[in-house]
Order: sequence, then C-alpha cells, then structure tokens
Amino acid sequence: MFLMSLAVVVHVSLGTVAILGYYATAQTLAMCVFDTLWLLFSLMVINGLVKRWILVRRRKLAMDQFRQRRASLAADPNASSLLASENVAVDASDEVDLSAVSLQTKQLTQTVLLLLGFSLGWTIWSNVFPALNMLRYVPALPGLSTISLAKVLLAGLIGVVTFIATRNVPGLLELVLLNYLPVDAGARFATTTVCRYGIALSGIWLVGERLSIQWQSIQWLVAAMGIGLGFGLQEIFANFISGIILLFERPIRVGDVVTMGETTGVVTRIRLRATTITDWDRKEFIVPNRDLITGRLLNWTLSDQTNRIVIKVGVAYGTDTDSACQLLESVARKCPEVLKDPPPIATFEGFGDSSLQLTLRCFLPNLERRLQTVHKLHSEIDQAFRDENIEIPFPQREYRVRQVA
Repeated sequence: MFLMSLAVVVHVSLGTVAILGYYATAQTLAMCVFDTLWLLFSLMVINGLVKRWILVRRRKLAMDQFRQRRASLAADPNASSLLASENVAVDASDEVDLSAVSLQTKQLTQTVLLLLGFSLGWTIWSNVFPALNMLRYVPALPGLSTISLAKVLLAGLIGVVTFIATRNVPGLLELVLLNYLPVDAGARFATTTVCRYGIALSGIWLVGERLSIQWQSIQWLVAAMGIGLGFGLQEIFANFISGIILLFERPIRVGDVVTMGETTGVVTRIRLRATTITDWDRKEFIVPNRDLITGRLLNWTLSDQTNRIVIKVGVAYGTDTDSACQLLESVARKCPEVLKDPPPIATFEGFGDSSLQLTLRCFLPNLERRLQTVHKLHSEIDQAFRDENIEIPFPQREYRVRQVA
C-alpha cells in the first residue's frame, strides 16, 4: 500500500511539473526515478541471490560436519562420555561456527550492497542536485581549507566500512575460499587474521589519504610516539610482535595440543596480546604471546601426531620375565589403536624393592583416543596376568617387635 501510494504521488508530481511548463525538468526527474527503481530492483535481486548462496553453502557445510561426526561415532560407538571428554576440544577445532560465518557474510554483503547503492544513487542524482558538489569546497573547520567537508564525510564512510569489513571478513573467507582449500583450522585462522590486519591497515591509510595526512608531515611525531610507547609499553609491543610471529611462523596453531609448564590443553584462540589454551577441565589459560616465543613449549601435534605410550608394571620375584614381556607385547598387538610399525616392545627394566620392573612401549597414530587406549591396555594387561597367574605384587614390610627386659 505504501509503495503504491508513493508511486501515485511521484507520477502526479511529475505530471504537475510538466503541466506547469517544466517539461525538461520533469523528463530528467522521471529518468532519474526510473534508473533508481532499476537500481533498487537489481540490488534486491543480488541480495536475494547472495542470501540463497549463503543458505546453500551453510547447508553443505552442515552436512559435511554431520558426516564427519557420524563417521567418528561409527568408528567408536562404545566410547563413554567421560573418556571422550578429551576429544571434544580437539575434534571441534576443525569445525566451523556456521551461525557466526553466515551472520558475518550477510553483514558484509549488505554493507557492500549499501555502499554500491549509495555510490550509484549519487551518480544518478548528482546532475539534479548540483549543490551537493559544493561540499567539496566547504572547509571542515574554519580556516582549514585543505580538508573539505566532503573529504571528512568520505573518510568517515571509509572508516565505518573498514570496521565492518575487519569484523566480518572471516565469515566471507570461510564460505568463499578456505573451505575449498585443503587447510587445517590453524591455517584458516592465520589467513583470516592476516587479512583482517591488512584490511585495517589499508583502511587507516585510505582515511589518512582522504584527510590529506602525509607521511612526511607526521613521521617525526610517529617516531617520538614510537620511542615513548617502546619504553612505556614494551611488554605490549613484545606480545604484539610475538603474536605476528606466531601467525606467520606457526609454531602453534589453533587446534594444536600443547604443554606449557604444568598446563596441557588445546589452543583455541591466538590474539594480538595473548593466546588462549583450554585444558581438559575446560579452564582457559591466557598465555602472553612472548612466553610462547621465548619459553619452552611442547607441541604434540605440530608436524606429526604420532605419540608413544609407556606403561610400567611390576611382577613378583620368581616370575619368568621373558614370558611376561611376550604377554605384554601380545596384549598391545591385539589393541586396534596401537600401531603395528613401529611395533610394541616390552623390556625388563630393573629390580625393585618388591617387584621386577617391566615396561611396555607402543605408539598411537594420533592423540584422539590416547586416554581410551591407556585405559584399555591397563585393563587387558591386568586380565591377561590374572589368566596366566602372574602376580603383580604390592610393597610389603616386615615389622619386628623387640621386647627389652
């Protein structure tokens, strides 16, 4: 109803202007209105196509993630929720937050379409309203003739677009490019972060150009501020540079399992100042980036996820150690999670206070089922020793009570 009323008003107004003798003006306004309607219609069609494409891509990604989860559950249908608690953080690192990605893509595309419509609308109506061109000659501040009001408005528009693009470009990259490439979650995160930095720096440079801020005029100020900030905020700058090194060198990536000091967990976020490590208890540790670069860090999944399990067990004195070692190796070989190459090996390590010390060493292809495998090996070793009547002793002490007359 509103659009119909608006169309009637526009036609009546143009007809009235033509009847009053301003035929050329009415014709020019009619062409501008016609072009504006075509522009709005085209933008609506493009917006609808983009929304449809986002919906199709989201459904495809959701189906892919569902198939991956179903395959992992089919491979381990009997895993308990307690033992699988470690795998949640590792497996979820490769999944994409579909809601956030779709929202970011929609916001970014709507901003681009709004800017496109504004630019083309300005082109269509600029001849009708030539007074708008006077903004180029109006100074932004009294006595400041080099910066016009039009430049300030354009700089503000560039700043707003840069802010929106910096926040929403990860979603667009996920849908358009990264999901088609054979890259892991860490590479995707590094790519999106570097792109955000590049967009932010480009936006700042464009704003400076619109405001006629030249490097020659501010280089001494920037140098002085750099020295002052270097002394006052050296830790902040050290963490910032370390964060950039982490993104480019990639000694750790989002989704890696790392150990730093007494903390073992999954890298969930890498930010400018600090990196977040989530341990198995779902506690988040905020580690400064400088500590990750200069300190000692154990990365379990950097280049190879193959890891070794070491199980120590004691048997009673008098036990045949060769038979016990063969039994340990047989239990490890029967476990489907244990690698056949390198093969498991059991060795007789030494003599304890009350037992003979045996050690079983075997390898796993990844960290996803490490806890379950350790549990299974312990249970099967205990049952195998019971079946072969091999005693696992416990420390014994003799106490003698002497009575002194």
